[in-house]
Amino acid sequence: MQLIAMITMLIDHIGYIFFPQEMAWRYVGRIAFPIYCYGLVQGHLHTTSRSKYLLRLLLIAIISQLPYNLAINPEGLNVVITLLLAAVILAVLDRLPNPWLGLPIIAVASVLMDYFPVDYGAYGLLLVLIFRYTKSYAMVLAHLALNILYLFYNGWLIQMASIVPTIIIAWGPAFWQRLEKHRIPRWVWWSFYPAHLLVLAIVKIY
Repeated sequence: MQLIAMITMLIDHIGYIFFPQEMAWRYVGRIAFPIYCYGLVQGHLHTTSRSKYLLRLLLIAIISQLPYNLAINPEGLNVVITLLLAAVILAVLDRLPNPWLGLPIIAVASVLMDYFPVDYGAYGLLLVLIFRYTKSYAMVLAHLALNILYLFYNGWLIQMASIVPTIIIAWGPAFWQRLEKHRIPRWVWWSFYPAHLLVLAIVKIY
């Protein structure tokens, strides 16, 4: 699972930077983000220390920001910031007697994430919440509804391809569990995002 996310993200970013007119790269890249969102939820549920987990995300977000600006978007905020904010929201919701009481918090966070140049914006937060609070058919339908909403809201036709990993997660759990058994070293998983952005930024500049 981790290797698939890393490879498809690399393909996406290579296409975005060097082959912007060839959309096949970007469609393959849509596989990556749902896997990272799903991984974030699993980390939230199973980490032994949420404070350390949030701190690691913050550190990676800070390290990734300059390479992200150089390689992808000079004015934007990288996707780890999106995941960090989503993780903070999950932690807040867990402290509430009922997650539905957190709807005002989710609404405010969504508006702010769409207002500021955070990668994926509110879409990222909402997808994380889908993975946290839905299962099976409901997960697929909720993700599809989110994609349709953003198709009309932002014209994100390409984002429809991101439903593929969600279908596998929801309807092929045995296959997905086999993928999860083949895990890569933790330091590779945590360092890949800033490292590959730095390499791409250097290639782009020179």
